[in-house]
Amino acid sequence: MVIIMEMKRLKELRENKGKLQKDIAKELNMKQQQYQRYENGTTEMPVTLLSILADYYETSLDYIVGKTNERKPYPRIK
Repeated sequence: MVIIMEMKRLKELRENKGKLQKDIAKELNMKQQQYQRYENGTTEMPVTLLSILADYYETSLDYIVGKTNERKPYPRIK
């Protein structure tokens, strides 16, 4: 269930930013087909990439994986 929610959130975040899968793939330095597999849920995305996307979308990992509906990121540790 978490993986399905995660992928829905990734797609939602991407579309809200007006980006295509190929744009995000470029940001992550991978082919569009690989990113498509992550977003479609056919391949599990590594936490390191999810963390990069959380920063990119200015949200938290918990929001991406569906543990919270609060989109605002946590305060940074100084």
